[in-house]
Amino acid sequence: MPKAKFDGVIEAVRYTPDGRIALVRAYERRGATFSDHVLIDRQALIERLKKGKRFVVGQRKAYWASTFEIGKPVGYHTRDGKGVITTDGQASEKDFLAGVPIF
Repeated sequence: MPKAKFDGVIEAVRYTPDGRIALVRAYERRGATFSDHVLIDRQALIERLKKGKRFVVGQRKAYWASTFEIGKPVGYHTRDGKGVITTDGQASEKDFLAGVPIF
């Protein structure tokens, strides 16, 4: 099975009271390896997704450097002029990353 190609792994999320993503804690690809965790706000994440960067949800394996247990892909979807970040593959009313713990 071919190895999945992605540019970042979202490990944790923080939502605002109205259900939008405020911050995500993620690892970003840096050449052949990944960065330490970085905090990315909602607008910066949207810009990365619009530029074609591929993010997935997942967890870093302990003591395995740049090896991750990956889950669903993250997408930016628009509906009625409103954009949402979700793993569902369709636009809803609130941002939602399934299976990602809140920090």
